[in-house]
Amino acid sequence: MKIGRITVSDRASAGVYTDQSGPEIEKVLREFLGQDAVFVSLIVPDEVPLISAALKKFADEAKCDMVITTGGTGIAARDVTPEATRPVLEKELPGFGEAMRMQSLARVKTAILSRALAGTRGTTLIVNLPGKPAAVRECLEILAPAIREGLAHLRGENPHEKK
Repeated sequence: MKIGRITVSDRASAGVYTDQSGPEIEKVLREFLGQDAVFVSLIVPDEVPLISAALKKFADEAKCDMVITTGGTGIAARDVTPEATRPVLEKELPGFGEAMRMQSLARVKTAILSRALAGTRGTTLIVNLPGKPAAVRECLEILAPAIREGLAHLRGENPHEKK
């Protein structure tokens, strides 16, 4: 399995601070997808054209099974990850964002301000996550069953068929 991870952050892309959310994505995904996953990573500033281009590159050229972004899902002026992601998607999966917000709301009352979304492009699953490492873990853990099943469907497998 090949997984792209994109950290969206003006400061991390400029080297002002070290990205912690991107490595957390790898750590959590290895826990529930296995150690064989291959990761490709990129850090980009909060710029719609750069984020969209990175998503397309990982989905179309690198043929990633899944691309996970972290950061840029809030309501600040520079938070543009959903705006960069939506036009790249062929099918939106609103349940992913809804589940993340509901899970996070139990702990953080402002979680409903997150605009994270998910969908597919070809056979690639794309998921936007919040930018904090703790939120990355929390959201991926709640999404794990849907990610597994979604990836199986995108590969043309029946996840409910006995092997």
